[in-house]
Amino acid sequence: MTPSKILLPEKIIAIDWSGRVDAAGQRRHIRAAVWTAEKSGAAVRIEGGRTREEWITWLLEEAKLTPRMVVGIDCCFSYPAWFLEEHGCATVYDFWRKVADGQGERWLARECGDARFWGKPGKKPAEFCGDGMPRMMRLTDMENKIAAAMDEVRAAQLAARVRGIAPKSPFQIGGAGSVGTASLRAIPYVLRLHEAGFRVWPFAGAALDAKKPKPLLIEMYARLLTGAVKKSNAKARAAYLKKKMREDDFYFGLTRGVIKEAVASDDVFDALVSAMEMARHREEFVRLKQTRDKVRKLEGITWVPNTR
Repeated sequence: MTPSKILLPEKIIAIDWSGRVDAAGQRRHIRAAVWTAEKSGAAVRIEGGRTREEWITWLLEEAKLTPRMVVGIDCCFSYPAWFLEEHGCATVYDFWRKVADGQGERWLARECGDARFWGKPGKKPAEFCGDGMPRMMRLTDMENKIAAAMDEVRAAQLAARVRGIAPKSPFQIGGAGSVGTASLRAIPYVLRLHEAGFRVWPFAGAALDAKKPKPLLIEMYARLLTGAVKKSNAKARAAYLKKKMREDDFYFGLTRGVIKEAVASDDVFDALVSAMEMARHREEFVRLKQTRDKVRKLEGITWVPNTR
């Protein structure tokens, strides 16, 4: 099949996720940007006001309407391979089921006996400090978020894009930028989407170009898609989007209403920019294949542009 005949994703959804336990917090902080291909170009809208349970119901409905779609969620889909093996999980699906069966909430509890889950309120355990730091990260975290782990050219490019952004471990469940809480509260829903027919990359390859396409679910990291920006500052968000609208043709069609929402909320900002960058590279999703790497079959991969 030639590139000109590739059936591209018709819809891109980027979700800025949240690990908030309360329904009000979920409705306030979980935001999605939806990019939809149209004959005249593309339309972008912002969605919000749902709990995690309601978001999954919404995604299932969106998949029925547009099965040739890609969904990115800003969280980790798994943990380091050694941790899964320690818990007797031969596959990532075993791990997802363990988390969904209540183990995830037990790890999040303050009285959790596993001190490797830190930040609520404890400090990082000694085994994850110094030379032990890579142990608390997955391979994809090391590759995408730590420049020193990459070749010099790629490292320089990454450093320019994400300067000042520290790598995050899924074991961190408290404190600024913690990803563990959101991830543990996302995994049961990742399992639900998988069981409902979503292809979850890299544990499965894409089926977007098939006669009967399947929706694709990927793990993303918004900071790798936005680049360096003080996203907590409304003026910085406004300046970033103004520059994009002025210099980047791909952003020209955004409405004033969408821009206004992104300037007013860092959650919307992350979702919007992530969706736009995913849409820019949407042809890449069609070619994503199931990983053959033993470790990544357990840990997963964070999608970034030019990932193969």
